[in-house]
Amino acid sequence: MNKSELIEAIALETDVPKAAAKRILNAITRTINVTLTNGECVSLVGFGSFSVKSRTARTGRNPKTGASIQIPAANTVHFKPGKPLKTVINSN
Repeated sequence: MNKSELIEAIALETDVPKAAAKRILNAITRTINVTLTNGECVSLVGFGSFSVKSRTARTGRNPKTGASIQIPAANTVHFKPGKPLKTVINSN
Protein backbone atom coordinates (compact mmCIF):
# COMPACT_ATOMS: atom_id res chain seq x y z
CA MET A 1 0.00 0.00 0.00
CA ASN A 2 1.36 3.40 -0.92
CA LYS A 3 0.45 6.83 0.46
CA SER A 4 -2.42 7.50 -1.98
CA GLU A 5 -3.94 4.10 -1.30
CA LEU A 6 -3.66 4.75 2.44
CA ILE A 7 -5.37 8.13 2.01
CA GLU A 8 -8.17 6.44 0.07
CA ALA A 9 -8.57 3.77 2.76
CA ILE A 10 -8.71 6.42 5.50
CA ALA A 11 -11.31 8.40 3.54
CA LEU A 12 -13.48 5.31 3.09
CA GLU A 13 -13.13 4.19 6.71
CA THR A 14 -13.91 7.61 8.20
CA ASP A 15 -16.42 8.97 5.65
CA VAL A 16 -14.35 12.11 5.06
CA PRO A 17 -13.25 13.52 1.69
CA LYS A 18 -9.87 12.40 0.34
CA ALA A 19 -8.51 15.94 0.72
CA ALA A 20 -9.29 15.91 4.45
CA ALA A 21 -7.83 12.41 4.84
CA LYS A 22 -4.66 13.60 3.10
CA ARG A 23 -4.35 16.59 5.46
CA ILE A 24 -4.89 14.29 8.47
CA LEU A 25 -2.26 11.78 7.31
CA ASN A 26 0.21 14.57 6.54
CA ALA A 27 -0.37 16.08 10.00
CA ILE A 28 0.20 12.70 11.67
CA THR A 29 3.43 11.98 9.80
CA ARG A 30 4.70 15.54 10.34
CA THR A 31 3.98 15.28 14.09
CA ILE A 32 5.74 11.91 14.34
CA ASN A 33 8.75 13.34 12.45
CA VAL A 34 9.00 16.38 14.72
CA THR A 35 8.60 14.30 17.89
CA LEU A 36 11.30 11.83 16.82
CA THR A 37 13.59 14.69 15.77
CA ASN A 38 13.24 16.08 19.30
CA GLY A 39 14.45 12.73 20.67
CA GLU A 40 11.09 11.66 22.05
CA CYS A 41 9.22 8.37 21.51
CA VAL A 42 5.81 8.08 19.86
CA SER A 43 3.62 5.36 21.37
CA LEU A 44 0.34 4.34 19.78
CA VAL A 45 -1.32 1.93 22.20
CA GLY A 46 -2.42 -1.21 20.40
CA PHE A 47 -0.23 -0.46 17.39
CA GLY A 48 3.36 0.10 18.51
CA SER A 49 5.99 2.66 19.31
CA PHE A 50 8.54 4.61 17.30
CA SER A 51 11.87 5.68 18.78
CA VAL A 52 15.25 6.92 17.60
CA LYS A 53 18.25 4.62 18.08
CA SER A 54 21.89 5.58 17.62
CA ARG A 55 24.06 3.34 15.51
CA THR A 56 27.80 3.56 16.11
CA ALA A 57 30.35 3.86 13.34
CA ARG A 58 31.55 0.52 12.05
CA THR A 59 33.65 -1.10 9.39
CA GLY A 60 31.78 -2.74 6.54
CA ARG A 61 32.74 -4.50 3.36
CA ASN A 62 31.90 -3.53 -0.21
CA PRO A 63 30.24 -6.70 -1.56
CA LYS A 64 31.35 -5.96 -5.11
CA THR A 65 35.05 -5.39 -4.47
CA GLY A 66 35.56 -6.86 -1.00
CA ALA A 67 37.24 -3.63 0.12
CA SER A 68 36.75 -2.46 3.70
CA ILE A 69 34.77 0.75 4.08
CA GLN A 70 34.01 2.91 7.09
CA ILE A 71 30.28 3.29 7.76
CA PRO A 72 29.64 6.48 9.75
CA ALA A 73 27.54 6.67 12.91
CA ALA A 74 23.89 7.45 12.28
CA ASN A 75 20.53 7.75 13.96
CA THR A 76 17.81 5.40 12.79
CA VAL A 77 14.10 5.01 13.50
CA HIS A 78 13.12 1.89 15.41
CA PHE A 79 9.57 0.52 15.44
CA LYS A 80 8.44 -1.91 18.10
CA PRO A 81 5.03 -3.42 17.33
CA GLY A 82 2.49 -3.63 20.12
CA LYS A 83 1.04 -6.92 21.29
CA PRO A 84 -2.34 -6.47 19.51
CA LEU A 85 -0.57 -5.78 16.19
CA LYS A 86 1.66 -8.85 16.67
CA THR A 87 -1.41 -10.95 17.43
CA VAL A 88 -3.25 -9.78 14.30
CA ILE A 89 -0.20 -10.34 12.08
CA ASN A 90 0.49 -13.81 13.47
CA SER A 91 -3.13 -14.98 13.31
CA ASN A 92 -3.18 -15.04 9.49
